[in-house]
Amino acid sequence: MEVIGTSGYFLAACAYAVFILLLLAARNKTLAGGLMLLAALLVFSSSLSAALQPKQGFSLLIVMAIETFKVAVWSLLIICTQANITSVKALISHPKVKQYLKIFSGLSVLCWGAALFMPDSVKYLFSLFLLLNLWLLVLLEQLYRNADVKVKWAIWSLIIALGMATVFDFVLFAQAAMVNQLDFSYWYARGFIAAIGMPLILVSTRRIKDWSVDVFVSREVVFYSSMLLISGLYLLLLAIAGYVINYFGGAWGDVISIAFIILGGSVLAALLIAERLRREVKVFITKHFFANKYDYRVEWLKSIEQLEIGENDDCYHTATHIMCSSLNIHQGALIKKVTKNHYQAIYQQNFELEQSDLHFLIAVDQFCQQNGWIIDVRELAMVEDSYPGLVLDARACEQKNIDMIIPIFMNKVVYGFFLLALPEEQGELNWEDRDLLFSLSKQLSNYLSLNEANESLAESKQFDAFNRMSAFLVHDLKNIQAQLALVNSNAKRHRDNPAFIDDVFETIESATGRLDKVLTQLRNKQVVESTKKTIDVQALIETVIEQRNVQLPHISAQLAIDNMISIDEETFSSVLNHLLQNAQEATNESGWVKISAERICNNLHISIVDNGCGMSVYFIRNRLFKPFDTTKGNAGMGIGVYEAKQFVESIGGTMQVASFENEGSIFTLVIPCSSND
Repeated sequence: MEVIGTSGYFLAACAYAVFILLLLAARNKTLAGGLMLLAALLVFSSSLSAALQPKQGFSLLIVMAIETFKVAVWSLLIICTQANITSVKALISHPKVKQYLKIFSGLSVLCWGAALFMPDSVKYLFSLFLLLNLWLLVLLEQLYRNADVKVKWAIWSLIIALGMATVFDFVLFAQAAMVNQLDFSYWYARGFIAAIGMPLILVSTRRIKDWSVDVFVSREVVFYSSMLLISGLYLLLLAIAGYVINYFGGAWGDVISIAFIILGGSVLAALLIAERLRREVKVFITKHFFANKYDYRVEWLKSIEQLEIGENDDCYHTATHIMCSSLNIHQGALIKKVTKNHYQAIYQQNFELEQSDLHFLIAVDQFCQQNGWIIDVRELAMVEDSYPGLVLDARACEQKNIDMIIPIFMNKVVYGFFLLALPEEQGELNWEDRDLLFSLSKQLSNYLSLNEANESLAESKQFDAFNRMSAFLVHDLKNIQAQLALVNSNAKRHRDNPAFIDDVFETIESATGRLDKVLTQLRNKQVVESTKKTIDVQALIETVIEQRNVQLPHISAQLAIDNMISIDEETFSSVLNHLLQNAQEATNESGWVKISAERICNNLHISIVDNGCGMSVYFIRNRLFKPFDTTKGNAGMGIGVYEAKQFVESIGGTMQVASFENEGSIFTLVIPCSSND
C-alpha cells in the first residue's frame, strides 16, 4: 500500500510540475494567475513531501502544514473569482477576504498551537481541515450556482477538480476526527486524486482569460514532455504490476518481475517509436494548448475578398487561384467529375495533365466519398497504411507533380478535386494546413455551385426569352389566320361585291405586313421594336369595331375623341381587337359589349364593358394577367391580356379591371398623351 500511495503522490508532483512550467511560461501577472501559481506550488510541495515522508521519516505535520496553506490559497482564488478582485490592494481590503483571513488565522493558530504544544491533540488539526474543506466546498457551490452559462462553461472543470479533492479530504478528516487517527488507505489515495484533477484545472485556466488563456509554450517541448509523462504513467503501471507479481510469485517472483519489466519496456519503446501515436499526441497538444496557426476569420475574409475582386470571369480559374494562394504555391488544377468514372481537367495552372492521367481518381473518389479525407501523396508514399483502403500509385502521382488531392463536395457527393503540387522546400502539412484547405474547399464548392447555377439560370432565361418571343409570334400568326379565315368564310356570299373585294385586298395587305414583321423577328431572334406614329384614335377604334362586328354580340361605341395621338398603331390595334374579342366571347349573343373613349386631363381613357359571365376576384388576382394561362383550352395562347397590360404599361399607362361574376366586366385603359398630341 505504501508503494502505491507513494507512486500516486509522485505522479501528482510530476503533473503539477508540468502545470507550474506552463503557468510560468504564460507570464500571467494578474492576481488570479499569481494565486493559481501559488496554489500549484503548494500542491506540488505537498505531494512531493508526502511521497518522500515514508522513506525519509520526517514528521507528517510538515505535509499537513503545507496542506493548510494550500486550502487557504484555493479558497482565496475562489473568492477572487466570485468577487472579481483583480489587484492585491483590492484583495486585502475586500470584506469577504478579510473575514476569511481572520477566521482562517484564528482557527489555524488555535489548532496548530494545540497540536504542537498539547499531548494527543492532533484531533484538533483534523477538525481544522474538516472546517476549512467544508468552507471551500461552500465557496465552490456559491461560485458555480451564481455564475452565468458562459462562465459555468469556463469553470466547470475547475469546480469538478477542486470539489473532488475537497470532498475526499472532508471524508478523510471527518473519519480521522472521529477515531483520532488517519486512515492511511485513504491518505495514500490522495495523490491519485490530485493527479487526476490537474488536467481539469488546466482546462479552466485556458478558458478563463484572466487566468492565462493564451498559453504559448514551444510545441516541441510540450510534445516531448507529454511523451515522457505517458512513459512515466506506463512505467508506473509496470512497477505496480511487477510489485504484485513479486508479492504473489514466491521463488519465481524475481525472475517473472524482471521478464515482465523487459517485456513492458519493449512494448513502451514500440509505442514511443510508432509514428501514428506520435502524430496523434502532437495534434492533441497543438489543438488544446496552443493558439491556431491560422486565424480562420482572417483567412475567410481574405478568400471572400479574392472572390469579390477576381477579374477573371472564369469561376474555375478563380477557385484554383484561391486554393493555390492559401499555401503560396503556383501549381494547381481543378478536376471535375463529369460522369461516373470520367473526370475532366476544367482548369490547370502550370499543370499539363492529359485525360489519360486522371484515371487514378476513380479509386480516390471512392475513398474520399467514404472518408472525406484530404490525401497527401507524400505521406502515402512514406508512411505505410496512412490511408487504409486507398489503392493509389504514389510514385506515378509524384511523377506528375501531384502532391495533394483535395476533394470538393456538393450535397455530400464528390463534385471534383483540387490537385496541388507543393514546392520542394515545403515541409510536412500538419492538421491545421489540412483544416484550412478543407474549409476553403467547402467555401469554393459553394462558390462553384452558385456560379454554375447562375450560368444555368442565364441559359434558361435565354430559352425562356426565345419561348416567349415564339409565343407572341404564334399569337400574331393566329390573328392573321383569323383574318384570312374570315375572308374565306365570307367569300361565297360576297365575292361579287366590290366593297368586299376592296376589304379582301386591304386584309391581305395587312396580313402581308404582319407576316413580314413575324419573319423579321424570326430572322433576328428578337421581338421587333415598336414604332410610334401619329394616328386618329377614333378612326382606329371604329375600324377595329367593324372587324369585330362580324361576330355576335355586336359592339356599340361612344367615342368623343377629336385629337391625334402618337402610338404604335399595329400593337394598339391588336390590343383593342383582343380585348373586344374576349368581351364578345364572354357574352351571350343576346348580350351587349360597349366601348367608350374620351380624353381627360391629357390622358386617353378607353373603357370596354360587357354583361357577360364576369370573373372572380381570385381569377383576376392570380390568373388573368399570368402568361400562358388560358380558359380557352387549345383554342387560346393565354397571352392576349398579358400582352395588352405589358403594352399599356410600357408607354406609361395603366389598365384596370373590375368584374362581377354573372354580371359582366369593365376593362379601363388610361393612356398618356403627349402635349403635342
